[in-house]
Amino acid sequence: MSGPPRPGAQPERTRLAWRRTTLAFAVAAALGVRKALYEPGPSSYGAAALGALGWLLFLGVAHHRIRTLTDRDPAASDGRTVRSAALCVLAMTAFGAVLLM
Repeated sequence: MSGPPRPGAQPERTRLAWRRTTLAFAVAAALGVRKALYEPGPSSYGAAALGALGWLLFLGVAHHRIRTLTDRDPAASDGRTVRSAALCVLAMTAFGAVLLM
């Protein structure tokens, strides 16, 4: 049995989730670059650029949130961080659509 949850473990789990998501974005961006290298064309270059931009934007948002979580008493996520992360997810969705063309 694992016992009761530790109160200090939640920010650590959240930091790890942000890092895993950033890694997933990096893999998706790498797939776009791979497509641009092996199937040159405007849609491939667009996919690579959109994937790299989405990854860089999400990296900035994630880094900001991870830094916030390192505080002794981390604040709840503000609306700006949530909106930024949602926009990055939408950009990666568009990236996926372009990648499949």
